[in-house]
Amino acid sequence: MEQNLVDKIVYNNKLLAIIIRNDYSKEGVEFFTPNDFSQQLAYMKHPEGKKIDAHTHNVVSREVKYTKEVLVIRKGKLRVDFYDDDKSYIESHIVSTGDIILLAFGGHGFECLEDVEMIEIKQGPYLGEQDKVRFKGVSAENVKLV
Repeated sequence: MEQNLVDKIVYNNKLLAIIIRNDYSKEGVEFFTPNDFSQQLAYMKHPEGKKIDAHTHNVVSREVKYTKEVLVIRKGKLRVDFYDDDKSYIESHIVSTGDIILLAFGGHGFECLEDVEMIEIKQGPYLGEQDKVRFKGVSAENVKLV
């Protein structure tokens, strides 16, 4: 099964996640997220010698209503299970070494299919268990891999 280099997981017209595969490459700057997302995800590829202007960022008040997470898979293979807002299972995708996934809406769960090392990036401040609702996920025999 051939994978797309960028997968957008959409359910009921809601973007649940974006997966950028390790092999993705494109000259310049490519933003994958809409401007209104509280977590922005972009890919950048520039030639040697390219200058990016020095800059600072302005103080801008932003309201974050939903936590969005970015996972960078440094090593291994991870199954990502997707759920709708009612905690009903939708489908699963596998991410591997070098892949990046932005988790935007809906629910998600994971199973490590190999030893996994990953980096998680999300908005703060972190409020511990106030940030999430845990629930029982899909059983292995009911997984629908896409």
